[in-house]
Amino acid sequence: MRPAAQAVLLSGTFVQLMSVTVMQLAVPRIRHDLAAGSGAGQLALVGYTLTYACALITAARLGDRFGYRRVFVIGTAVFTLASLAAAAAPAAGTLVVARLVQGVGSGLVAPQILSLIQTAVPADRRAGVLGRYGATMAVASLAGPLCCGVLLHFDPFGLGWRLALALPVPVGVVSLALVRILPGGRGPADASRVDPVGAALSLTGLILLVLPLTLGQDAGWPAWTWASLALGLGLLAAFAAAQRRVRFPLVRPEALTASTTRWGIGAVFLFNAGIPSFSLLLSLHLQGALHRGPLVTALTVAPYAIGALLGSAVAEAAARRFGAAALAAASAGLAAVSLLLIPVLAGPAPLLWAVLGGGGFAFGVFTASAFSLVLKRVPVPVASSVSGLLPTAQQLGGTLGVALAGIAYAAGALDAAMGYEAVVFLLAAAATARLRKPTQAAFGTAPVLLRHRAVRVTRGASRGRR
Repeated sequence: MRPAAQAVLLSGTFVQLMSVTVMQLAVPRIRHDLAAGSGAGQLALVGYTLTYACALITAARLGDRFGYRRVFVIGTAVFTLASLAAAAAPAAGTLVVARLVQGVGSGLVAPQILSLIQTAVPADRRAGVLGRYGATMAVASLAGPLCCGVLLHFDPFGLGWRLALALPVPVGVVSLALVRILPGGRGPADASRVDPVGAALSLTGLILLVLPLTLGQDAGWPAWTWASLALGLGLLAAFAAAQRRVRFPLVRPEALTASTTRWGIGAVFLFNAGIPSFSLLLSLHLQGALHRGPLVTALTVAPYAIGALLGSAVAEAAARRFGAAALAAASAGLAAVSLLLIPVLAGPAPLLWAVLGGGGFAFGVFTASAFSLVLKRVPVPVASSVSGLLPTAQQLGGTLGVALAGIAYAAGALDAAMGYEAVVFLLAAAATARLRKPTQAAFGTAPVLLRHRAVRVTRGASRGRR
């Protein structure tokens, strides 16, 4: 894959993840300007993540069916137009709808990026491209609050938060103009259909799971949230069971044959159950309890972003030399930073910057190398399935983490929330230890499973002819 094509893919990743975090500082100003209530403000913040997370698994299969580049184009167009609509929203309701549609566009694009990397980049160069992909994620997730803080403070033309929401638009336009340089490609021959029942089960189950997690805290966890969680889990369990019985599964069962892949997805889930909530609660605490403005908040967390950039730069070399031990060390380092944050917040600024810089470095190392370590053993026939599962785990972990950390913050302020963060980062470190123990089966059984499926399909066709 040419460098220019890589740039198009990675720019798409950048603006998608920046759009997740850009609202963290913008919501108070949006509520003021649009006369929106707390519910509308919360929906504008979490609606994007809701539809983003729920679309990923089905979108990965759509890429198999219709071609990765084609679905990338459709998703980018939807995302860009919705970003423009969100920036120009005249009312809170319009903004919420635009953010929901924007999340759908992101959900369509994200799996195609990983699938194109897996199928179009030679195996000996894939780790480098995946490392740059992870580095882009690390920097993008912190660029949103920084850019938004600067724009809110200087408020050019009185369009501060609107300009922040419009930042993805020019990137999307350029990506669409250059899309012909992207390689083509689609899934294997048996991806000729998309299982409608599986799509309905996964989409409905994820919506019912994510919706109460995003709205339950502000709503006071009424009965409907618990009913929704239970029903969502039940539908996802039915989806998982059905995938082993249908002819055209959305997630190929052999994608999870290797225990290292299962544990890798689990580690990504656990790590992201801490990362978004860590930066979100820190920003909210600085603006709320400590009464600091958006620019001061952005500058306070700037060392975290700088550390993430440095960690991303060394992540590929660290992963190559230390393997999964680099992920474990990064997770444990963030657990230590979470425990140190409370005392250093009241201390001298250089000490706080040093701690946040160290946390950002650990974040950059993990994020820039985790996907590469998980995907490097994934064979092409199951690439799209894992490409859908990894960002789904990332988004679901982040959504659950924001809910749980929010509960901890409401119960015991930042002290309790940082205690929660330390626990999940230590659990992520424990999960990464399993990545250092590849099983004999790994993906070696995947071809056997594929052959077995082919035999079942052939026999079924023979019976149909008889």
